[in-house]
Amino acid sequence: MRYLPHTDEDIAAMLAVVGVPDLDALFGSIPADCRMEGELRLPAALNEWELDDHMDRLAGTMAVAPEYRLFIGAGSYDHHIPATVSSLAGRSEFLTSYTPYQPEMLQGTLQGIYEYQTLTARLLGMEVATASHYDGATALAEALLMAVRITGRKKVVLSRAIHPHYREVVRTYLTPPGIALVELPVLPTGQTDLAAFAGIDDAAALAIQSPNFFGCIENLAKAGEQAHAAGALSIAAFTEALAFGLLKSPGSQGADIVAGEGQSFGIPRSFGGPALGMLASRKQFMRSLPGRLVGRTKDRKGREGFVLTLATREQHIRREKATSNICSNNSLCALTAAMTMASLGRTGMRTLAALNHDKAEYLKVALRKAGCIIPHSAPTFNEFVVTAKRGFAASYRRLLEKKIVAGLPLAPYYPELAGAYLLCATETASKAAMDELVKEACR
Repeated sequence: MRYLPHTDEDIAAMLAVVGVPDLDALFGSIPADCRMEGELRLPAALNEWELDDHMDRLAGTMAVAPEYRLFIGAGSYDHHIPATVSSLAGRSEFLTSYTPYQPEMLQGTLQGIYEYQTLTARLLGMEVATASHYDGATALAEALLMAVRITGRKKVVLSRAIHPHYREVVRTYLTPPGIALVELPVLPTGQTDLAAFAGIDDAAALAIQSPNFFGCIENLAKAGEQAHAAGALSIAAFTEALAFGLLKSPGSQGADIVAGEGQSFGIPRSFGGPALGMLASRKQFMRSLPGRLVGRTKDRKGREGFVLTLATREQHIRREKATSNICSNNSLCALTAAMTMASLGRTGMRTLAALNHDKAEYLKVALRKAGCIIPHSAPTFNEFVVTAKRGFAASYRRLLEKKIVAGLPLAPYYPELAGAYLLCATETASKAAMDELVKEACR
């Protein structure tokens, strides 16, 4: 009872208010076979040093950098984090920042969000960006809901080359309100079959990821033209925000809404979280955006200040008029991303993106020369699909024994790609590690 503050008298008083005689009766509505009887079977308590040793042993079962050399991306990418970013983001005034419930009193928080919005809009080639969302998957789902609200149509079209987890989240969001989902197939090149969109009527949006799940660069301009010709919105998704340091921005290619993941900007992988959902759109759709929009203004005395210009959430007394029920804007993650983008600058972003592209190309060419098969012909950014003539599974196991994680097996997500693996090479991949991977992978 050490951690339970309620006395027997407290419990009796609460049960009397509820109108049940005892705790067993309180849980009587739960079927007996769903209730546990007796004590929990837990191991004996450990002291601090024993617990540290136990946690170290558990950690030793995980394949993590730098002990393991990781060639796996698939939506979460291994990047160097500038020491300046780690130092600044760790300051107490940033770590404790949260939702601006009294925005006029939180000028620092609002300015941080404003700077993030500005940098995000510039990166994605859009006019306005929200404060941020949970992750890339929820940002894409919110983008599609936006399109449904804007067009009044109840059908959306997604490329099958969008990250499988993103498509699952979208399905979870859109199925209950009765919004139909149509998926476009993938061509042998690794790109979306945009011709298949021609026979689909009354779509609210066409969503394409670029670079897509296979690392292939899509023709966003063509996708935008087809979407607009059908009266639909063009939505560009992404999992690797760094790619736009080298590639044309989605906004410059006709995208109406852009949604994706910003984890690459200073946020550690941390076994899958936290993440950062980036969402931006054209100005004409501003009032349909979920989340918050911070603006810069001047007061009566001419002093510059920041204000919560739009807050379309239910927590800001919007209730049924809210565009979203998102309850957090991941302030620290957004601020960290802004710090990273500002630290890199335009030139640094391009240089880093080019390094990612070049390292992946080096690995791809070396694997092909060694006899491995690169099934997709489309250009890629920092990840690509590979297979081996005699199967890649044995090579994968040998490499794992050498503490090299050689990509993600694709069979669970794309049965037609059984035996294929998705490999990723960022700036953290050394030439020696890539050469060792090539030596083992295709022997």
